[in-house]
Parts: sequence; structure tokens; C-alpha cells
Amino acid sequence: MKRVVLIGGGYGGMNALHQLIDNGIPNDVQITVIDRNPYHSLKTEFYAILAGTKSDKEVRIDFPVHEQISYIFGEVVEINTETEHIRMKDNEVPVEYDFLLIGLGCEDNYHGIQGAMEYTESVQTITKARQASIKINCLPAYSQVSVVGAGLSGIEVASEIRESRPDLNIRLLDRGSSVLSAFDEKIQSYVEDWFNKNEVKILHHSNVELVAEGIFYNNGEGIESDVIIWTAGVRPNYLVRSLPFEKDRQEKIIVNEFYQVPSNPNVFVVGDCVASEHSPSAQLAGVQGEQIGDILADVLNGKEARKPGDIKLKGQLGSLGKSDGFGNMYRKPVTGLLPRLAKSGVLWLNKRH
Repeated sequence: MKRVVLIGGGYGGMNALHQLIDNGIPNDVQITVIDRNPYHSLKTEFYAILAGTKSDKEVRIDFPVHEQISYIFGEVVEINTETEHIRMKDNEVPVEYDFLLIGLGCEDNYHGIQGAMEYTESVQTITKARQASIKINCLPAYSQVSVVGAGLSGIEVASEIRESRPDLNIRLLDRGSSVLSAFDEKIQSYVEDWFNKNEVKILHHSNVELVAEGIFYNNGEGIESDVIIWTAGVRPNYLVRSLPFEKDRQEKIIVNEFYQVPSNPNVFVVGDCVASEHSPSAQLAGVQGEQIGDILADVLNGKEARKPGDIKLKGQLGSLGKSDGFGNMYRKPVTGLLPRLAKSGVLWLNKRH
């Protein structure tokens, strides 16, 4: 039997798995999926879990059932690419593989700032989003919430909390002179206007130097806050960073055109773990996963792998509560209800798939 192991049930891993199923899994192949949780979760919606505007059930999707697919739910503690096995927490028996797909996603990048890991909340996992939700929604009226980072995640977190808890004071810390530095100026202006109208304070040119319980230091000034949420950058999962493979400046693994590690061609990498010319996103991971599914199907069937085509992304969408939004759609900036409806449509399609 050929043993295929997929680590991580995120967008990339799941799209690869569905593509393998659609291509027909050869009879001599056994696939094992390893994930922390017994379900695929829609990470792009974790900000709504944190704000309390969506329930857990709305962001969970069951894994596919297939007689040649088995699941292991738990924490991976080591990926040994020399002996080709995966070691799990609280399990002495390693998981062995012939082919491996790494899709472990990302984690918060605290940039070495003292106290940031210990004293801030996160939306990087569903568990952390749940924990943050408890703190946010148990705050008394007029408490202070601070969101560090004004990229896409920070914008969605701050706006969703505003919609969920209009009685709270919210501030957003932006390192630059305008929010959403990766987006068009039209979008930047629209989003800043939305925050001004909805009484979310933006602190531009912020530089958080230290975080302690209930306080952070920004450009030397101590600022108190009842809850501090960190959305100021991500990096690949620590297990990926520890692997002995060549990486780019963002610590992502460099692969060939077939998503294979050049020194270990039986190892594939997807999503936030793999170097790419495109900015990381769920959409990118999903497309990469589909391509890897086709490549793996060819390899497992003893065929020459088809070279994947160029990736063409449809754009990036963000929400400002439930009835407003923004995004780049087919390279054009759009704001208002249309991009918000488009994002809801993408979510519906993900659930249906």
C-alpha cells in the first residue's frame, strides 16, 4: 500500500483531498489526514467567532468520508523527513508515510515583542477565537478593546466587534499612515471613513514595544486596555520553520513547480507554509490544494505529473460588519454591500463544497 499523509485540514489540505477523491483514489493507496480537530473550520470567519456574531456550528464542516481515508485527531510534535514518520503527542506509535502533504498553516508573529504572546488574544485558531470571544463578550459596557494591526484581519476583527458590542470602546493600532496598506487608496479611505463614522479610534504610526497585563506601550506611552487582540502579522507554523528545507525570507518552504520539496520530492507543501509570489489567503491555499490533488493523483497512478497552470486569483474580500465591505474584485477596487454579499457567497460555496 502507498501511504499518503496530509497534515492539516485547512483550505489547502481539504481541496487536495477532495481533488484526490474526484480523480479516483487508486486501490493501493491509503490516505491519512491529521488535524487538531475532527472537522474542517473556515478560518476566514474566525473574526466572527471572536466577536460573537457567529456560532461554532456556522464555521465547521465535516471531513469527507471514504473507505480509503482515515483520520487522526491530535497534536503533531515532530515531522521527521529522514525516517519519514510523524510523531504525535501522547502517542508512541509514529505515523509513517510514503507521500506527505504539509498544510499546517500559520501562527501569530509577535516580532519578539515582550509580553505579546502572553497578554494578547488571537484569531489564528478556532480555540483561540473562542477564548477571545469569552473575554470580549463578558466585558462590561464601556470597556476598552485594542486591536493591534490594521491589515485585513485587524479590520474585520475591529468592525465585527463594533457591530456586536456597540457599547464598547474600540481602538485600532496601525503601523503606517493608512489602514490596509496592501489595498487600493480608494478602499483605504472608505474603510477609514467607516471607522470614523462608527467611532472606532485609529492610532496611526503605532509601534507597540511591550505588552503586559491590561496595558501596552506604544511609542513609549503606556496605554491601558481591558482586552488586547493581536493581528500584527503571521508566520508559518513552528514545525514548518524547524524543517531542514530551504526557505524564503518569510520562513516559507521553497518548492518546485509541482509543489515538491526539491531535496524530498515525496513531500508537498501548500498554503501559508509554501513560498509563493502571491500574498497568503484562503483562496490561494484552495487553488494550490486543487493543483496538488491533480499532481498527486498522477503520481499515485504512475503517470507523469501534469504541470499546473498559472494561478489566477479572483480578488480579495473583506467585511465591515454584516452589510458593508470592501475588496479587489478582478483587479478593481469595490466597496459597500456588493463585496460583502460576494464574501457571503464565497462562504456559502465553501460550505456546499
